[in-house]
Amino acid sequence: MLNRHLRKAVVVTAAVTAGLLMTACQNGSTNSSSSSSGSKSSTGSQHGSTSKTSKHSKSSGSSGKQGSGTAAQNAASSKQGVNGTFAGGKVSYLAPGKYIVSVPGKTDQAFFVADDTAVYGAGTICGSSRCTLDQLETATRKAAVTADVTISKGVATVVRERHGTGNGGSGSKGVNGTWLGNVSYLAPGKFTVSDMKGVEQAFYVADDTVVKGAGTICGSPNSVSTCTLDQLEAAAKKGVSAKVVIANGVATSVTEDH
Repeated sequence: MLNRHLRKAVVVTAAVTAGLLMTACQNGSTNSSSSSSGSKSSTGSQHGSTSKTSKHSKSSGSSGKQGSGTAAQNAASSKQGVNGTFAGGKVSYLAPGKYIVSVPGKTDQAFFVADDTAVYGAGTICGSSRCTLDQLETATRKAAVTADVTISKGVATVVRERHGTGNGGSGSKGVNGTWLGNVSYLAPGKFTVSDMKGVEQAFYVADDTVVKGAGTICGSPNSVSTCTLDQLEAAAKKGVSAKVVIANGVATSVTEDH
């Protein structure tokens, strides 16, 4: 009887022990699987994040290069504009704000105008005074206008219509000759010179008009200097004695008397 009870106790103990061992094994397997799965998930997330960051960095770098390239092109374009004076050319309309000047013997030159472009008329663009950009456009849309154009970096600083060149008018030619007398200012680009009898002769100036001063227009009484048209205008508003050589109504030279 005692032996039978002992055998039962041993069997029960063995069963309990086996059950505990199986439970421990299952828990260990589950934890290992969860740990492996978590590790894979974490690794995958890290790879995904790294890939996204890398793509974002490449995209940002590409955008930066494009912006830099555009700025460089704009800077290069502004520096490539032409500079110079085109005297006696035919100015024609191309597009809003854009024109072309054709000078015999030279390549046609396109240019732009700006709000500070000074436009002077001689009867075709407008009267003998400062004209507007709208008047320049209206005149050149109808026909080419003979004018002197000064360009800086592709933009006209001055457009000065030439007088007596048949710009859609009567076609009559200006006066020719040499006058020695008092030069007075009439309007932008237009002056008069009075002879000894007081008879006044009107004339225009162009960008290629040569102006020489000897103390009043510019320079000093001891030497003759080359002056600008602005200096001539300032002196002529007060009155200055000079020799004026005129061809077709436009002064080729104004030399201060000294």
